[in-house]
Amino acid sequence: MTVALQIPPIAPTGMVKTFGPFGPMYQVGKTLRPVDDDDWMVAIRIVETGEETEYRYSHMANDPEAR
Repeated sequence: MTVALQIPPIAPTGMVKTFGPFGPMYQVGKTLRPVDDDDWMVAIRIVETGEETEYRYSHMANDPEAR
């Protein structure tokens, strides 16, 4: 039996990004766990509402930094 070691990507914890070019701002938290398609879930906090949720690392990596 072979066990694959999955090393989590380093999330830019504390960075504020937006969902796409015009979406609401969110603050990036820590990397949480692997999911399908070799992706990871990252903790985020929506700046406007304070809501905490999870978001795919691949989506977060493509979102722009908030200005």
